[in-house]
Amino acid sequence: MANTNHEKLFAEFPPVTTEQWEEVIAADLKGADYERKLVWRTGEGFNVRPYYRAENLEGLRFLGSQAGEFPYVRGTHAHNRWRIHQTITVADPAAANAEALQLLGSGVDSLGFHIADADFSAADLDVLLRKIHLPAVDLVFCGEKIGHVADLVLAKIEKEGVAKEDARIAFVIDPLVKTLSSKGAFCSPDGEKCFARIAELIGKTKEYKHIRVVNVSGQIFGNSGSTIVEELAFALSAGHDYLVRLTEAGLTVDDVARKMRFSLSVSANYFLEIAKLRAARMLWANIVKGYNPEKNCSCKMMIHAETSRWNQTVYDPYVNMLRGTTEAMSAAIGGVHSLEVTPFDRAFEAPTEFAKRIARNVELLLKHESHFDQVVDSAGGSYYIENLTQSIAAEAWKLFLEIEEQGGYTAAYKAGTIVEKVKASAANKDKNIATRRQILLGANQFPNFTEVAPAEITAAVVDRTTAEGNVLTPYRGAMAFEEMRLHVDRSGKQPKAFMLTCGNLAMARARAQFSCNFFACAGIRVQDNTFFKTIEEGVAAALESKAEIVVVCASDDDYAEAAPKVKELLGGKAILVVAGAPACTPELEAQGITNFINVKSNVLETLKFYLKEMGI
Repeated sequence: MANTNHEKLFAEFPPVTTEQWEEVIAADLKGADYERKLVWRTGEGFNVRPYYRAENLEGLRFLGSQAGEFPYVRGTHAHNRWRIHQTITVADPAAANAEALQLLGSGVDSLGFHIADADFSAADLDVLLRKIHLPAVDLVFCGEKIGHVADLVLAKIEKEGVAKEDARIAFVIDPLVKTLSSKGAFCSPDGEKCFARIAELIGKTKEYKHIRVVNVSGQIFGNSGSTIVEELAFALSAGHDYLVRLTEAGLTVDDVARKMRFSLSVSANYFLEIAKLRAARMLWANIVKGYNPEKNCSCKMMIHAETSRWNQTVYDPYVNMLRGTTEAMSAAIGGVHSLEVTPFDRAFEAPTEFAKRIARNVELLLKHESHFDQVVDSAGGSYYIENLTQSIAAEAWKLFLEIEEQGGYTAAYKAGTIVEKVKASAANKDKNIATRRQILLGANQFPNFTEVAPAEITAAVVDRTTAEGNVLTPYRGAMAFEEMRLHVDRSGKQPKAFMLTCGNLAMARARAQFSCNFFACAGIRVQDNTFFKTIEEGVAAALESKAEIVVVCASDDDYAEAAPKVKELLGGKAILVVAGAPACTPELEAQGITNFINVKSNVLETLKFYLKEMGI
């Protein structure tokens, strides 16, 4: 017998209005400023409220569509079967082929080939693709002379009679983003030769609906320090420039749009990255729709995602596995065509077999253990993520229109607008990392106290090189801390900071833990101590340890008496530091105590100061 009970779940509980929620919050705040305490101002230019309700979905015009329906905010297909992608560097075609076959047997179904040889030939291609069944795998070619490689690949599949619907291939040809960002100029005047070549390839592959010949390399922005909104807006702007220039060359919008692929990075900002991918599809669909394509399927955005390289660290590198996992989750939930998890050791060495295995296993676990591929747009309907989608879309669209007003992506890039904005965002991130407003675990917070840089970590690995001119330079956010720490590790010295814990036990322990994390970020060895009953006992132990730095860890009320006494007993035999920002700071400074560390300190600059004081 069918269940005829249609009562709503929890109907016996009375509804709670927003006003009632706000009254309780106001009472709990006890007069504190609501906006300052609970509203988060993101780096993307919009605010995030502490909670959202159904009423916050009112006015969101994109709600109501299903996956596979315009504007594709919920996905371009009625499924979520993304491709597991890994890239192989092709220096020796035979070795690359062997690795490719091994990857295909390990769960990978999207192969990237980075061609390292400018003289790559048809014979090399035959060796590279030997025993690879094309209908079963996506192929992506990037690297040297990809236009030439594309000709070789197309000739091969035509010669072998590969069915047009079975060829799933992408060529990373991207003069607008990749060439401009690294060189500051096209390889020919105004890119005429590049675009003529792209138009030719679009014509040659018109009957191959799964071959893409234009790639918008948006991950370059994210890996150079841009915000999420900037990465999205600039990628959309570059994509639009391709539409404009190629349709002006005589191609239809359908011809061009169906040949495009977007590559985006996925950062550790979990929910915002999910929303970014949803917003990206929606905005691109509306951009293409403005050109009146024959079919809505031309409005679908093919997205390849890569986990961020910007936030990887070379110290405590296994933490990169955790970063890659959460970023992969964002991509899987946000919905992508393919995903590459960056191996955890890529920042300091050619990825090992173990690292590459862990990287692809992240995706295999998400599919076969967590079943992320069995749910389409699991974020859909979430009050929070739907509002994030709207906010990111609105901010990205605003920036997109600013670029259009300057004449489009090419004009804005040549004017320096793109690089200027990315560098400003990167500088803001650098400041937040230096002050620990943004955490990079293992680098600027909670470092591994006993870790010493292995031989693989060289000065070149942690050196942030900057190119002159109007170009973007990808880097990692942790580099400034890593460069400082490597300098200490290679100095031949082992500086030590001693925690002199006294006074109030609870505050002494809390501040000792804070101080240990603070100094260990520079590779300074830390000696923590549970508690000293007297200051004399603590100073005696500090002098015996031969530590260059002694950190007094106590409560604010204890410092007025304890800090001067420690200074007197130390007799200048070590650098005295007070952990905290006590009210008696002016009085202590008057007595010659000038070193303080607290949560508002610029950790990077403060540590550099102490290293200089120690002669390192």
